[in-house]
Amino acid sequence: MISSSFHVPIQNFGRIWLANRWVLFLLFLFRVMACDREEKFEELAKEFADNTNIQILRNGHLISRASNYIIYSVEAAAIGRVVEQFGPSTRLGAIVGGQTSCKDPEIKAFESYLPSDVDIVSCHSLHGPNVDPRGQPLVLIKHRASDESFQKVESVLSCLNSTHVYLTAKEHDRITADTQAVTHAAFLSMGKAWHANRQFPWEEGSRYIGGIENVKINLMLRIYAQKWHVYAGLAILNPEAHKQIGQFARSSTELFYLMLEGRSDELRERVYKAKEKVFGAEGSPKWAERPLLKEELLDRFSLNKPSGERGGGRGLPNNHLSLLAMVDCWSALGIVPYDHMICSTPLFRLWLGVAEHLFRTPGLLDECLRVGIEDKSFRRDDLQFAIAAAGWAECVSLRQFDTWRERFAVTQKFFEPRFKGAVEVGQAMIKAVLESEKE
Repeated sequence: MISSSFHVPIQNFGRIWLANRWVLFLLFLFRVMACDREEKFEELAKEFADNTNIQILRNGHLISRASNYIIYSVEAAAIGRVVEQFGPSTRLGAIVGGQTSCKDPEIKAFESYLPSDVDIVSCHSLHGPNVDPRGQPLVLIKHRASDESFQKVESVLSCLNSTHVYLTAKEHDRITADTQAVTHAAFLSMGKAWHANRQFPWEEGSRYIGGIENVKINLMLRIYAQKWHVYAGLAILNPEAHKQIGQFARSSTELFYLMLEGRSDELRERVYKAKEKVFGAEGSPKWAERPLLKEELLDRFSLNKPSGERGGGRGLPNNHLSLLAMVDCWSALGIVPYDHMICSTPLFRLWLGVAEHLFRTPGLLDECLRVGIEDKSFRRDDLQFAIAAAGWAECVSLRQFDTWRERFAVTQKFFEPRFKGAVEVGQAMIKAVLESEKE
């Protein structure tokens, strides 16, 4: 069980059990009861010995029987086992929730193992670690609770200053599948492709330079610098994510085949049809809306070291197979990404923004299609990208957590020496984009 938790009396609300370290610093005003796995008890107790607001207990039984509000913050794959173990000890009339990114197994665990007198209010902050939660979407799910209990949860979580979004568990999983699962699959596949070709793309001369390339590289590194189970759980345990990831793999492969076989008319027809379905026809009210971001904003967040005449200039023309496949996937599944902006993560908004830039900038999409047919500069990368996308999709369809972990870990190890500094650049890029959105 993973935790580090807080606890606060809010009026007569009682104690709170939470479990994410990054939340700890936001809830420092609260009195907290916390636990981790029992073998970590001594270490955790020593770490928080000087903090009078936090009481470290040995296990979840002791916390469950004493707390008025309990939040399970464990991997989605482990939520059933953990709730089965500690759920029966839940205090009479308590409120219980979870922070997993996939609510289907979480809600099933709560319904199976919690006493019937317990209220269930779940939550999920739709942003990654080290992102300022202020103004970011926070999903609240009133699954089985009184209005009074739900208001108490809102009062506690209001300290994050996030934007509350109210959904059912099924709606949450559908939207996170639409906005996160395929986006993660794209970046995971990029990393596998570059790893297969034994290259750090920002060190490849003029191959990967510019705003769009900066997004690809920085966010790929950001994902591989995190824990594998975050992405595995969202993809494998979310039944809504399976068809998205499967379709993304098909889109990647089929578009690559069209490029490889020189079928330019079919490629153009397919891509332009997807463009109209996702972004609207040129000249329509939807097309006239302000774009999400400007590429020049991202130009300064490069890992490339300028040298000679190249400086910070432009890279080789790229067919951007990953972006073409993403839009083709949305089109095939009837997904309109703008419908989910209230629940979008910073990573999704960045990826949608560069896709929008590619498809809406005059001449840029046609150049990508021409490069895809005529230019072989990125053939090896595209081949490995399509293979990687199919590999992740197979892991999902077969529900192979062990294979996912191994695929992730070997590529993570490859890029690990480059994480230092790169993650900071990616974080600065996300911060700049968020600030530009406010403006």
